[in-house]
Amino acid sequence: MSKSPETPVTAEELAAALPHVLAAPREEGIVTLLCARPKPNARTFPDHLTLTRAHGVAGDFEMSRPWLVLPDGSPDPRNQVSIMPSRVLDLVWRERDRIAHPGDNIAVDMDLSEANLPVGTLLQVGTAILRVSDEPNDGCAKWKVRCGRAAFDWVAARTHRPLRLRGLFCSIEQDGEVRLGDRIRRVGNGGSHA
Repeated sequence: MSKSPETPVTAEELAAALPHVLAAPREEGIVTLLCARPKPNARTFPDHLTLTRAHGVAGDFEMSRPWLVLPDGSPDPRNQVSIMPSRVLDLVWRERDRIAHPGDNIAVDMDLSEANLPVGTLLQVGTAILRVSDEPNDGCAKWKVRCGRAAFDWVAARTHRPLRLRGLFCSIEQDGEVRLGDRIRRVGNGGSHA
């Protein structure tokens, strides 16, 4: 079970850091951390991840136990990959030896806001192509426990939702591999899809 942080980030610290978070690169960003979840509350931090349309993130349990499903019960591809701004991760994931990583597959130093990456935007992620999903990543009860109430309120604030401070979900449009240090960049806007 996830532990609560002993020294969670404060609302004042988050407010002061917002300009730095919003100053992240817009055109492309560098992948700073990769994560797979072999089972709930377990994390691995490999130097590369394999991404496939058929199976999502290799080594991650999401496709076998999806929280978002299609009407037929199969995994909804809109949340095959989760991407988080590394500047936010650095703010909220403080006690890394005690507190579980939030679980996002990719951390990147990039502006993930709706204005910069509208729904449907295609991203080159290593050798894979991903599409930005219309399914929002709002944070959850586990995020509140791990990162603190202030961090939860900060990402969930109505005025902050378009900034995607908690990150975004993507579907995999082209199989490939992403490595630490790879760049994520826009390759086009294919329009939103269901």
